[in-house]
Amino acid sequence: MSEHARLAALEPWLQSLGIDSLAHPERLPWLALAVALGILLAYRRPASALPWPALVDASVAGARRFEIVPLLALVLRGACLACLAVVLADPIAVHRAPPESGQGLDLILVLDTSGSMRALDTEVEGRSRTRLELAKQVVARFATKRVAAGDRVGLVVFGKTAFTQCPLTADGGLLTAALARVTVGMAGEATALGDALALAVKRAGGGGGGAGQVVVLLTDGRSNAGGIPLEIATQLAAGGNIRVHSVGIGTGGELVPMAAARSQPKAGLRFERHDPDLPALRQVARATGGRFFSASRSRDLEQVYAEIDALERVARPMPPRIRENAKAEPLLAAAGALLCLEIAIARVWRRRLP
Repeated sequence: MSEHARLAALEPWLQSLGIDSLAHPERLPWLALAVALGILLAYRRPASALPWPALVDASVAGARRFEIVPLLALVLRGACLACLAVVLADPIAVHRAPPESGQGLDLILVLDTSGSMRALDTEVEGRSRTRLELAKQVVARFATKRVAAGDRVGLVVFGKTAFTQCPLTADGGLLTAALARVTVGMAGEATALGDALALAVKRAGGGGGGAGQVVVLLTDGRSNAGGIPLEIATQLAAGGNIRVHSVGIGTGGELVPMAAARSQPKAGLRFERHDPDLPALRQVARATGGRFFSASRSRDLEQVYAEIDALERVARPMPPRIRENAKAEPLLAAAGALLCLEIAIARVWRRRLP
């Protein structure tokens, strides 16, 4: 059997113990031979007990010659030796850290939290959910993936006003926690698209990223609030060489059911119509060198962010950092447990005369 085949056979067992690889897999054949010889010697060694005259012809009385307990003890000893053999092949755990931050892109994710994001026209795991719940789930996966690739990601949320929910960071846990706190209406019920884009441009432009700055703007409405027109914010992005990918979410052109607001938990189900301003979003993307996407169905949004992820890829000047740590403890613990179990079976449960 080749070295690769041996590792493939051991891989599921090793991964269950938190072991990624073996530093010296070429030792395995010799160690397996030593384990086999040890088991053979243990099997052929005579029992350390005095014969009892009355049991010389025990077969006449119907006694069994084959005993399961010694065989079980031998199997346990063999498994113990196998664990120790793998320890001698130097098991290791491989930790792959992302590249140093600052060498990738600076990504600002802009998320609409206006009242229209309560629309119940999407599905999450087979259940009807609001547009914001779907957007948070997809954006969280996208952000985590980009942070792991070495990018810095920030989060801007907007409604009637816009504010920074999370600054540019390479900490995936911080970003996930910030996304979890996003709720509909937290920035007001209206839609200040211009203010949101202008703030995102400011956050991206001040990051000093090594490979470039990108804004991903997601909304389901049209600008009807704020002090900065969307056209001015678009010019700021284009002047700062910041690409803006715009995403319009929602069916549009029809009435959709709306979830009740927190301030009115007992309000009955109502239907409203909220149409995204697709021409304006398309113009924002065109003017800044980005792309416009439309997600009219819940399953479309995942594909949209997958396409953006494929578009925004840069060559990394530094490879991912890889650290290898010795990981013999699980195997040593398993060997000790098997040895104790063998002793318990052979010396306690099956008590023998010396």
